[in-house]
Amino acid sequence: MDIEQVRKIVFGDGQLVWDTATKERVMTSYRFLESFAHDKVIYGINTGFGPMAQWRVDDAHLRELQYNIIRSHATGLGEPLGDAYVRAAMLARVSSIAQGKSGVHPELLELLTEFINRGIYPYIPKHGSVGASGDLVQLAHIALCLIGEGRVHYRVKSDVQGDNVQGTNVEREWRPTKEVLEECGLKPLSIHIREGLSCTNGTSVMTGISAINQLDCENLLHWATLAAVWMNEIAGSYDDLMAAPLNEARRQNGQIVIAAKMRELSRGSQRLLKRENTLYVQGDKVQSTKVFKDKVQPYYSLRCAPQILGPIYDTLAYSRQVIDNELNAASDNPIVDPETQNVYHGGNFHGDYISLEADKMKIAMVRLAMVSERQLNYLCHDRINGILPPFLNLGTLGLNYGIQACQFTATSTTAECQTLAMPNYVHSIPNNNDNQDIVSMGTNSAELCAQVINNCYEVLAVLYLALAQAVDCLGIADELAPATKAQYEAIRKLTPTIVEDTPFYEDLERIKGRLRRMGDFRLGGYALL
Repeated sequence: MDIEQVRKIVFGDGQLVWDTATKERVMTSYRFLESFAHDKVIYGINTGFGPMAQWRVDDAHLRELQYNIIRSHATGLGEPLGDAYVRAAMLARVSSIAQGKSGVHPELLELLTEFINRGIYPYIPKHGSVGASGDLVQLAHIALCLIGEGRVHYRVKSDVQGDNVQGTNVEREWRPTKEVLEECGLKPLSIHIREGLSCTNGTSVMTGISAINQLDCENLLHWATLAAVWMNEIAGSYDDLMAAPLNEARRQNGQIVIAAKMRELSRGSQRLLKRENTLYVQGDKVQSTKVFKDKVQPYYSLRCAPQILGPIYDTLAYSRQVIDNELNAASDNPIVDPETQNVYHGGNFHGDYISLEADKMKIAMVRLAMVSERQLNYLCHDRINGILPPFLNLGTLGLNYGIQACQFTATSTTAECQTLAMPNYVHSIPNNNDNQDIVSMGTNSAELCAQVINNCYEVLAVLYLALAQAVDCLGIADELAPATKAQYEAIRKLTPTIVEDTPFYEDLERIKGRLRRMGDFRLGGYALL
């Protein structure tokens, strides 16, 4: 399992199919634990959970024990997670089980796979995880549906067309899980040894959310890189800001890659200036100009795009690696290892890896929103850019207002991003009778990152509206590079040139939707890894 498989299954028509070796690996783990557990004290099999582990549970109540952890921990509150996040979380959970380190019956692997492939989405409230014993509360809500209880988001009862209904256009409603399982010919999960604990114990929800966040962040970085090229075309900047010798001298990989991508996107542009043609005189010519019409160096939000977006690139390159690892991690406790014939107790459920990366991704996206907002300000501020009307206003100044109020939306949304930038990784509240005396808050980190990502799309929607309007103000559409002209034309299909005052919110929502579509671009296309 990796992020690209998550993309295909969550946003495409991919199906999850396990090979024989995986099924045998899971069965081998189950059979080993079944034999090994006899007459031994093993956490969560014949003991209580958490601080209650000091109490041994009578053999007559072992199946009841597994049901109890599911039902008692289904305590989440808040809005339900979106289907994409739930689907990715189930992928992360089933991939963890597929490692053969959990000692569960293959029935769990098979039923989770059915949920994923049929588009059955358990109700998972947003709030509940401290990210220490993994995502206990949110995973309990998945487990609750696996045992036939709770409710799921599934196709409306009147829709009887086909079983593969994970697509985004399928109409869904909240329905009792028992009813949906019967409709699909599925049986609730049986408890064999430790299925309840393994279902609820692990980092799968924070990992699933983070996998989707990673795809969004890479998508946003592509749009920000393209916007940086487009901005410099509008400004008529000198092109050496993206030159290879300049950026390679910094020795930072992300900066080098972003500069290379900017050179690729700007290929064919007639708007970018050559410094050697105007400022670097040749032969006997003497540069005698005292005041230069063209800005010798543009503002930092334009000129320093490789230096600002480069660290974001490097951050995402590493977070992708961590998330891919976590998607293939055995993250519950204890770990069952048939190879060494032992059961190991520890803390693989602790969410620090994801928490730290989610916070880094979030901070990187806040920075992306900030530079986008400053670029928008450049376009709106006639005294700064010196070439455009105030607020890109093509109407009557004073009577009409251009995109003046659109900037308010982008600025306020960026400010909210800055408030949300506080990392959760450094924030811990002991709980669980101090058994969980230091926690990761990884799921909160991932959810807040998702909120910042949504904000970034909104800021970029305003910026892209402004970029297209600026092109019209200058009448330079035919001078743009093919890559940026294609985006100009795409925006103009969604919204016309602005002359008279008009409500903007529907136009901005359409632009946001276009930017957010997965699969149009991906940073990996230009050597992320």
